[in-house]
Amino acid sequence: MAFHHPLQVFGFHSCDREVGLAILNGEMDLNASNNAWDWLGGGIYFWEQNPGRALSYAEECAEKKQYFAGEIKTPFVLGAIINLGNCLNLLEAESAPVLESAHDGLVQTTAKAELKMPVNKNANRALDCAVIQYLHQSNIDNAIPAYDTIRSSFDEGEKVYAGSVFTKRLHIEVCVINPAMILGYYLPRPIKRYNPYLRAIHKV
Repeated sequence: MAFHHPLQVFGFHSCDREVGLAILNGEMDLNASNNAWDWLGGGIYFWEQNPGRALSYAEECAEKKQYFAGEIKTPFVLGAIINLGNCLNLLEAESAPVLESAHDGLVQTTAKAELKMPVNKNANRALDCAVIQYLHQSNIDNAIPAYDTIRSSFDEGEKVYAGSVFTKRLHIEVCVINPAMILGYYLPRPIKRYNPYLRAIHKV
């Protein structure tokens, strides 16, 4: 349980326009991602307070420049109001020992099974995903309340300038495990800025 995170955040999801509009119209829901490279484990991923990055990621997926299990033909940014609930907030110091303990448990379990530990390689965060998934299972086994969400920063991209520790794509991601924490969806404004491909749907 995190101690100091905000109760609610605005999240932005990168998706295909048809999917985004269907969700806004109440015709479907977002599906959880369950890929081996999902660094925060299984769940629905959002960019926190960052619709611009959500758009650029959707564009990169449409151009096949990113790991993406689905298909994005027309980039779209879907806004969401998220209640963090019981959040594993990795921005808090108290969360580091939780991850460390989960990693130790995964190492022991893997060794007993005579298997190799997963590793992170470039954009494939197999190790991080395995640690998070082990943590979820450990909570179940020990009757510990399940996490609703996971929140963490992600250091990404080139340095802003030579010698800097700042990167051009540093951001915060929220992984929603319990979909009931998503209170609602909306179309972020200004629309032309964050959904520049929206008008194409009106063309004959």
